Amino acid sequence: MTSSDLDRFVDNEEIPQTGLAAPSRTVSELLDEAPRSRFHRRAVVISGMGFFTDAYDLFVIGTVAAILKAQWTLSTSQTSWVTGGAILGAFVGAFVFGRLADVLGRKTVYTTVAAIMIAGALLSAFAPNFLTLVFARFFLGLGIGGDYPVSAVLMSEYANRADRGRLVGLVFSMQALGLIVGPLVGLSLLSAGVSDSLTWRVMLGLGAVPAAAVIYLRAKMPESPRFRASVKGEHERAAKELHHFAGGAIAHAEASATTREHLSLRAFVTNPRMLSLVVGTAGAWFLFDYAYYGNTISLPSILLEVSPNASLIGKLWLTLAIFVVFALPGYALAVWRIDRIGHRKLQLIGFGVMAACFGLLGVIPALTSSVVPFVAIFGFSYLFTEFGPNTTTFVLPSEVFPAEMRATGHGIAAGIGKFGAFVGVFLVPQLQIHIGLRGMLVVAAFSAIAGLLVTLILPEPSQRSLEEVSGENHPNFTAPKKVVAPSP
Repeated sequence: MTSSDLDRFVDNEEIPQTGLAAPSRTVSELLDEAPRSRFHRRAVVISGMGFFTDAYDLFVIGTVAAILKAQWTLSTSQTSWVTGGAILGAFVGAFVFGRLADVLGRKTVYTTVAAIMIAGALLSAFAPNFLTLVFARFFLGLGIGGDYPVSAVLMSEYANRADRGRLVGLVFSMQALGLIVGPLVGLSLLSAGVSDSLTWRVMLGLGAVPAAAVIYLRAKMPESPRFRASVKGEHERAAKELHHFAGGAIAHAEASATTREHLSLRAFVTNPRMLSLVVGTAGAWFLFDYAYYGNTISLPSILLEVSPNASLIGKLWLTLAIFVVFALPGYALAVWRIDRIGHRKLQLIGFGVMAACFGLLGVIPALTSSVVPFVAIFGFSYLFTEFGPNTTTFVLPSEVFPAEMRATGHGIAAGIGKFGAFVGVFLVPQLQIHIGLRGMLVVAAFSAIAGLLVTLILPEPSQRSLEEVSGENHPNFTAPKKVVAPSP
């Protein structure tokens, strides 16, 4: 029998030979102990570029809607449909493609959603009227929603135990670039004298570019080795594909395989523990996205109330400043510290700071009547939004569910989260009209407090294997059966 270091990432260094055969371990166990490698970095870039597209497409619409409201004389409700169309599509897409990723495989969905995003961005750019644009944005959202579970789960399943939060967080942190590039594109076009009617079309059409750039690379990625081994039982094929893709940096040898009775969809939705995990992940994501998307996409109108005389370009500069000064460092801190602090603990901290910031802005009138104090406190909430639940609500669902339901569970959480975003996009402008900016911020503070309480349901996944967190390795989870994969 050869050495069992099937998936050891050695960064082109030879594994010391002791003359003794190492104890047989599963593919998952070997991946858990693998150090970070070039393969991980490549996976982060390929997944992350798709997520950059998600962020750009979702958040650029705030500026586009501000232009179209005047150009097409849209009502507040119609403007909300323009901004919310893609989010509603993401709600549906996360459910559908999350489930398909557990049935057909992560890789198949990985490329399909990128193709949908290309088509949706182009359809949006050439939309001739309000209804066509809403439909095109909904179609785009299907791909965006599908990208959430498959990107998170695939990276989580490629990752090792010690760095899983950091690696999945790196994928999500590409949202920071999407947040920054959107306002930069708008500023560049408007400052160059490009007409408003052309500016919004270019802004939407550019969303197709990064998706097109990664679709080929995604097609060349291997299927998740954990999915092949744990769900499909293809232990040897998983090893060979990963060894080949990593360019020999992973030693290919024999490994043991653990199989067990898998949860069906019906068993999943009736299992009390699985339901509690769904409530914890989906509930926190819903409450977070309500406040985050409602505030972020409505930021131009929020800034208009704080600074009534600011032009569209001026508001874009303020938006960009908030993202660069506060949000970007928050993403970096999350990636750097998430595995040290703890994934669940970081979410609790972030929700707590968000609640405090929104509460202060809501109860102290002077803070919303001047640009500098408002931007400082609102920006600080953004720091802990990214260094907190905006990252962790993406990471946690990729860790707590069993392999055969991991993308399904993440898809449910992401879908319900995006429904919260859809509610926020419609409700925040209405609240701002009826109870004012301060009242709207108080509602956001209560949403953050509720998110903190819901997070307490979840386990702490940091530094633990996926199988331990999900309970797959517990003897009472299902009836396990031990088999050994044949030698190559």
